[in-house]
Amino acid sequence: METKLLRIYTDESAYFGDRKVFQEIAVRAKDARLAGVTILEALIGFGKSAHIHQRHVFESDRAVVIEIVDLDPSLRAFVESLSEMSGIGLMTLEAVEVLGGKARVTIAQADS
Repeated sequence: METKLLRIYTDESAYFGDRKVFQEIAVRAKDARLAGVTILEALIGFGKSAHIHQRHVFESDRAVVIEIVDLDPSLRAFVESLSEMSGIGLMTLEAVEVLGGKARVTIAQADS
């Protein structure tokens, strides 16, 4: 099976219930037993709305990118589980080649 990289774009100020969207996605990814998640904070960003997301003196509204690497079927199922979550700007999925690291073993075991 093909290993993929899922990128989810949101912002720091987006909430789903009482939890920030990026926190909720990280918890759900762990519960789904995905290989791992990395959350990156951008210095500045904008999307369809053209609203500039950046850190301000009294508030945080930076763009956030969530990266998850796992097998294609697992990531597609995970994306479906996020369908009711507002606050997600964009999700992309692309092929990647895993060259090393601890997660390589986790992904290889899930593939067998």
